[in-house]
Amino acid sequence: MLYSNSATPVNCSQSFPPDHTCSTWAILVYILVGTFCFIILQCTVVGMLCLKKYRSMASTIRELRATRFMPSRLPQTEAPIIPARPVQADEVETVDEEFPTTTTPLQQRSTVRIPSKKLWKSLHQSPRFTKSDLNLLQLIKAGKEGIFYQARMSRGTCKGHNMFTCKISKDGVRLKHVELEISIMRKLVHHKNILQLLDWSTVEEPYILIMEYVSCGTLRTFLQTNRTNLSASSELQSLLTIASYQIALAMQYLRSKMIVHSDLALRNIMVSKFPWEVKVAEFGLARDLSRLTSRHSNRWRNPRQQVPLRWYPPEYFKNNYYSFKGDVWAFGIVLWEMQTFGMLPYPNLETSEAVVYHICIGHRNTNPDGCRPEILHVMKNCWMEPYTMRPSFADIVSMLENIIENDSDYVDVESPELLVTDEDESHKATFLQASSICVGSTNAI
Repeated sequence: MLYSNSATPVNCSQSFPPDHTCSTWAILVYILVGTFCFIILQCTVVGMLCLKKYRSMASTIRELRATRFMPSRLPQTEAPIIPARPVQADEVETVDEEFPTTTTPLQQRSTVRIPSKKLWKSLHQSPRFTKSDLNLLQLIKAGKEGIFYQARMSRGTCKGHNMFTCKISKDGVRLKHVELEISIMRKLVHHKNILQLLDWSTVEEPYILIMEYVSCGTLRTFLQTNRTNLSASSELQSLLTIASYQIALAMQYLRSKMIVHSDLALRNIMVSKFPWEVKVAEFGLARDLSRLTSRHSNRWRNPRQQVPLRWYPPEYFKNNYYSFKGDVWAFGIVLWEMQTFGMLPYPNLETSEAVVYHICIGHRNTNPDGCRPEILHVMKNCWMEPYTMRPSFADIVSMLENIIENDSDYVDVESPELLVTDEDESHKATFLQASSICVGSTNAI
């Protein structure tokens, strides 16, 4: 009890109500305790997730290390693959002389990075087929990294296909390189002018890629084999223009998918029915620019990388640079090859050094005999410098479309009733002629 000056007693309980003070402190304590418990629970959950992730990564690393030191090839008891008939030496299309090893400091870099999880999955896929399941029928071409055959399965089919084209890798080809080629081909699906990938086997060497069937081999072999018949045809330039248009459509599609082919040449174009069904193939040097890590990634770093120098643009030799405009340059070389029936570009130059010097100082291939002016104009535009002045593949497609439309417009304007009939008969005659050429060449390739 306290006393004031007036000697009136003052009750402490009336000035500071004890119930109100106690309830406020209790609420604060509950809030602090709850917050602390929530933080502890959250830290525990995060810690458990991190621990689980760490254990998973450690397990994967141990398995990869164990796999790395396993023998890459085991003794095989299966019989070697032998073609159904002996292959003549003149049937093999080799390109060894077209891929010299450069001694200049040219750069190449593999720009596609495969996630370790995806790579691990692909390395340990269950084999869908093996070498013993293949029956090789006819050799198509032999390249630096693989050999192309017409083949079939000895038992059953490959996704419903009785006949197909298979590429068998040579010794020394790295698995990662094949994986990158497969990833690019899987991205380039559902286009009639690109050789479609059906299946593959990367479980053991040699690595095998199975692609859709082509009946007439490469375009280079086809033109060389049928040169006599084609040269005598009055429709030769129209047929070559249609084939060029099909190739340009494929390259335009590659550009839309951010794919640089880097090896566009007549030997890497397959023919099913000339000129209506030609397909761009061979993506061993292709790069997916959508997966680049920086704008400098299109500069190549490997000085020992073998590249087709006769199809490469000046900026590659001067600045170690290759882009979509480099493919445009190569397309111009392909046009020149078609007009010369598969002749090697710069035929008068024998050494790699001479070819590089010839290109860098501004010299070009000579004008092919009999080449129509419209195609020669497209060809020259593809070789313009600097590379920014070259047309895009969309521009090239438009130019070739105009040429093809002009070819179909040459009819007798004095007889309007015959316009449709004459045009249809012209297309029909061209188609029948091309079909007969293809059928006659099937057994020759």
